[in-house]
Amino acid sequence: MFDVHRPFTTAQARAAGISRASLSGPRFRSLFHGVHVAADVELDLLTRIEGARLVLPRDAAVSHSTAMRLHGFDRPGHPALEFSTNTRHQRRLPGVTVHRRRGTLHPRTVHGVPTLGPDRTFVDVALLLRLPDLVAFGDHLVHRGLTTVDDLRWYVESRHLDGVRRARRVAPLVRAGAESPPESIVRLLLRFARLPEPEVNGVVHDASGEFLARGDLVYRRWKVIVEYDGIHHERDPRTRQHDIRRRELLEADGWIVIVVTAKDLSRPDSVPARVHAALVRHGYPGPAPVQSLLWTHWFAA
Repeated sequence: MFDVHRPFTTAQARAAGISRASLSGPRFRSLFHGVHVAADVELDLLTRIEGARLVLPRDAAVSHSTAMRLHGFDRPGHPALEFSTNTRHQRRLPGVTVHRRRGTLHPRTVHGVPTLGPDRTFVDVALLLRLPDLVAFGDHLVHRGLTTVDDLRWYVESRHLDGVRRARRVAPLVRAGAESPPESIVRLLLRFARLPEPEVNGVVHDASGEFLARGDLVYRRWKVIVEYDGIHHERDPRTRQHDIRRRELLEADGWIVIVVTAKDLSRPDSVPARVHAALVRHGYPGPAPVQSLLWTHWFAA
């Protein structure tokens, strides 16, 4: 049954008895040349994808930054829709980038549309994202169960694709356990400041074996935990109360808890210094953190 609340072509509209004059009127809007939808439909990502697919080659699959978004990871700065196809395609659509690929594509269905898989997408966006964001994307894919650390590393080592060299350099930094992109970013800004790499989402027990907490980033040897607190921790009273009680138990057992907030990440220079000071208090003998030009480019800029 014809539904004007889903994208449709001019030919489909004609077959349903909708005139060209009606399509130009206030009831409808144009998504692309020859593609329309009812004017009251929200132009969300899936609607735009569905509209573009009506005039792209039949084998076109969502790829690159758009596939990254469908896999649940969004980053500012990638507004264009991106597709991949094995078919020669001449038509240009505003706001759409079509990549012609030589190798056979193997899409899977994500949110109802053919989409290149998570491992392939990690490689495809390797040249588009800054290193911390690419690692955070890999962490996200593993956390969501869309791949594993081992499968991702095997994929990048066994493929010969655009971006795979950078993907090979970055994949060893991907970890299981990170539950949000900011947690990944905090881990990386500590690592690249040349502090020891913390354990991700480590379980902490007291001396008698009783469970105390699961820490975002755990320096078990020195009894230091680094926690990222997003805005929901501040806005949800129950979450906030739980966090306070949990930290009291950890501190009573001799742990130092460093809390990093979204505001800290907007000016992250102090975070490695705070963590280093806590580690030193518990016997860490290593040097002070180093903020190189690359560190500044990735985190402070």
